[in-house]
Amino acid sequence: MPSLRLFPWMRGALGVALILSLALVIAAPACGGAEESTTAPIQSGQTTAPAAAPAATVAMKLKGTIEIDGSSTVFPVSEAVAEEFGKIHPDVRVNVGVSGTGGGFKRFTVGEIDISDASRPIKDAEAQQAADNAIEYYPLRVAMDGMSVMVSPDNDFVECLSTDQLKMIWEPGSTVEQWSDVDPSWPDSKIALYGPDTDSGTFDYFTEEIMGEAQLSRADYTASADDNVLVQGIAGGKYSLGYFGFAYYQENMDKLKLIAVDSGNGCVLPTFESIENGTYSPLSRPLFIYVSKQSLDRPEVKAFVEFYLDNAAELAQEVGYIKLGDAEYASNRETIKH
Repeated sequence: MPSLRLFPWMRGALGVALILSLALVIAAPACGGAEESTTAPIQSGQTTAPAAAPAATVAMKLKGTIEIDGSSTVFPVSEAVAEEFGKIHPDVRVNVGVSGTGGGFKRFTVGEIDISDASRPIKDAEAQQAADNAIEYYPLRVAMDGMSVMVSPDNDFVECLSTDQLKMIWEPGSTVEQWSDVDPSWPDSKIALYGPDTDSGTFDYFTEEIMGEAQLSRADYTASADDNVLVQGIAGGKYSLGYFGFAYYQENMDKLKLIAVDSGNGCVLPTFESIENGTYSPLSRPLFIYVSKQSLDRPEVKAFVEFYLDNAAELAQEVGYIKLGDAEYASNRETIKH
């Protein structure tokens, strides 16, 4: 505001009143500019400002915390969804843990978490635990995966294993110690075995499909819930052998050699196509999220699950899995509306 020079006639009460009036007139435009505009700024080339967006179109501001735990196989999908969701709803914290499918269900069935990542369907005993604790849920398929059997790239003698050979190697009480025990033409070198631990849905699925019953496996192998540990172990020795999900192979394909599996119809490698069309048998499997119905009553959880289903196809492919058909995602969206 410019300074006002006081003439002698302004020094009385009348002068003071006049000065105050002038100050208010000068300050008025600045005060008016501080008010919030209800219209968007006029852009270059526009002659009038666009109308203000109706209040109903403004997204509800969500906040809160969502707890997810479970399968290391499903983890990359849930983590990717959580990251993208956070860009839209920064005040919602989504914690994604990795305790294995069994570990996730242990927490989910007692109400500790909102969503359980699972690489197998829930077991009867787990479902009963949920019922005992009044936990209702929706099982939602989000992608497909192919169990991958791998050796080191230095292994120059194994290209394919039959399901019978895999059973011979991994069954309880197995007498297989060296590669030559599987095939006499292979080296007399000890097999170093790597695989998921017993809380893993990958372990359950592999043992059920290869042994005919979940949890049946020899115990003298290096077990870990961390797939990165398995990658390092398999890649680190010429005579190693192990298995885990297809997505982790995709992330580490420069360090690993993929082995085809023969279930009676010839050797088939896991690929996006063979997993999707079922020719990679019997090691293709669905991936799930189990969502608590009670948690869905919270707007942040409902918004997250809807976002998950809207984006699962794209994000599952980005992290190395196979998307489902559009109709199944649409059916899942209808399911959670009930």
